[in-house]
Amino acid sequence: MNRGKENFKLMTAIQKFKEIFFLLLCIAILPEAFAQKDTTKRAQTVEITSAYRPVLRNSVKINLSASPFAADTSRPRLAYNIPAQNLFFSYQPIPLKPLSLQQDTALDLGLRNFLKAGFGNLTTPYIKGSFSFGDGKTSLINLKADYISSKGPIAFQDFSEVSIKGIGSYFTKLNEVYGGVGISQHEYYQYGYDHALYINRSKESLRRRYQDIGINAGFKNTSVNSIDINYSPSITAHIFSRENAITESSLLANVPIEKKFSESVSFKLNASADVTSYTNKLNASTGKVINNLYQVAPELVYYSDKFTFHGGVSPTWDNGELSVLPNIYGEAQLQHNILMVQIGWVGRFTKNTFRTLSNENPYMQDPTGLLNTKEVEYYGGIKATVGKHFSFNAKVSYISLKNLPLFVNDTSDGKSFIIRNESQVSDLRFHGDMNLVSQDKFTLTAAADINTYTLFTDNNNAWHKIPIQLTGSFRWNAFKQVLLKADLFTFSNIPYILKNNVESKLPPGTDLSAGAEFKITQKFSAWLDLNNVLNSKYQRWNNYPVYGLNVIGGLIMRF
Repeated sequence: MNRGKENFKLMTAIQKFKEIFFLLLCIAILPEAFAQKDTTKRAQTVEITSAYRPVLRNSVKINLSASPFAADTSRPRLAYNIPAQNLFFSYQPIPLKPLSLQQDTALDLGLRNFLKAGFGNLTTPYIKGSFSFGDGKTSLINLKADYISSKGPIAFQDFSEVSIKGIGSYFTKLNEVYGGVGISQHEYYQYGYDHALYINRSKESLRRRYQDIGINAGFKNTSVNSIDINYSPSITAHIFSRENAITESSLLANVPIEKKFSESVSFKLNASADVTSYTNKLNASTGKVINNLYQVAPELVYYSDKFTFHGGVSPTWDNGELSVLPNIYGEAQLQHNILMVQIGWVGRFTKNTFRTLSNENPYMQDPTGLLNTKEVEYYGGIKATVGKHFSFNAKVSYISLKNLPLFVNDTSDGKSFIIRNESQVSDLRFHGDMNLVSQDKFTLTAAADINTYTLFTDNNNAWHKIPIQLTGSFRWNAFKQVLLKADLFTFSNIPYILKNNVESKLPPGTDLSAGAEFKITQKFSAWLDLNNVLNSKYQRWNNYPVYGLNVIGGLIMRF
C-alpha cells in the first residue's frame, strides 16, 4: 500500500516538471518571435495545408419551354374545286443547275398554224385555217377562217357558211388589252314547201342571206393590284343584215368589277347596257324597232373550303320597265372533292334580236317586233366525282318564263316560220351530264335535258321546242397516230301546229356522226368524217328534212 502512494507522488512530480519546462520554453521563444528579421539569415517558410479548395460554381442554364401557338381563327379561301387528276406523267427528278438567264428572242409556241381542207359528197367543199403571230409575251394575234357549202337532193336544199375572224391581245405588266373583228355570211334557202304544188319558184325568192360584222374591245387586269380590285370592261358591236333589206345594229357595254376584302369575302358589281335598233325596209308598217336592256347586278360572295355563297339582286330595265331579279345561289360539300350540293334562286333576261333568232331558226320570217325573255329559276342538284376518272351532275329546275318566242309554220305554203310570243309559261326542267376521262387518251361525255312546259297563257304547246334531248361525245386516241371520234344528237317528238290550228308532233330524230384522224408525219394528217351515219331524214323544223349520209375527208397541214 505504501508503495502505491510513492508511485502516485512520483507521477505527480513528473507532471509538474513537464509544466515548468514547457513554460520556460515559451519564455525563451517569445523574444525571438518579436525581434527584427535578420536579412543575412536564410528565409524560413511556413507551409499551411488545408482541405478547402475554392471552385467556381456552375452557371445557371436558362431552360426554354415551348408554348403552343395561338389558334388561327382565320379561314383560308379555298373556293376552287380540284377536279379528278386524270393526267399522269412519269416525271423524273433531275439536279438543278442554275445558269445565267439569256434573252429569248423567239418564243416557241408550237405548231400554232394549220390548214384543213377536204371535199365530200353532196358537193361539199370544206376549208378551215388558223394563223397566229406574236411572241405570246407582249402581243399575240390569231386569224381564223372557214368555209363550207352543200347541195342536197331536194331542190334548193343548199346552204353555205363563210367566216373570217381576227383577235389580238397586247400584254403589259398589269393588264391585257384585247380586241377583235369578224365578218360572217350564212346563206340558206326556204325549200320547205310542197314542190309538186309550187313548181315555178325562183331561187332568189327563197334565199335567206345573213351578214354579220362584229367588233369587240376591252381590257382586264392580269395580276393583283395595290387596291385588290379585279376589272374587265368590254364593248361589243354588231351590224347584222339580210341582203340589205333588214338591218339591225347592236351595242353591248359590260363593266364587271370585283373587290376582295379578304380571302373569303368579296363584292362584285356588273353593270351592262345592251342597245339594239332594228329596221325593216321591206315593211313600212314595222318601222324602226328599239330594244334596249340595262342592268346593274351587285353581289356579295363568300368562299370557304366547304361552302360557297353568292347573294345579290339584279335591277333590270327592259325597254323602260323595271324588274328586280334575284341572284342567290350556293354550293356545299358533303364529302370533300366527292359530293357537292347546289341550290339557287336566280333570274335573267335573254336578249332576243334578229341575229340571235335567225341563228336558232334560219328559215324564219322577218320579225315585226322584238321582245326579251324573262326567266326566274329555282333549282337544286348535286355534283359528284367518283374515283379519278368519272364525274356527273344532276339538276332539277322550276322556271317561270315571260315572252318566250315560239315558231309556227305560216299558213300560206309552210316554207317559213312566224314568231308567236308566249307571254307566260312554266317549265319543269331536268338536266344531267357525265364525264369519263382517262388521261389524254379517252374521253366520253353525255348530257340529257328534259323540258315539261305547262301553264300556257297564249298557246297550247311549246311549238318547235325540243321536249327531250340527248347528246354525247366520244374521243379515243386508239394508237399513237390514230384518233377516233363520235358524236350523238337525238331528240323526242317536237310539237308543231298546222293550218286551222291542227296540232301534231314530228317523229323523233337521231343524228350519229363518226370520224377519224391519222397522223402521217409531224406536219401532215389525214381526216375523215361521216355525218348522219344512220342516213336518217329527220326534221328539226317541220317541212325541212335534213341531209342523209354525208361523207367528207381531206388533209391537215400544220406549220
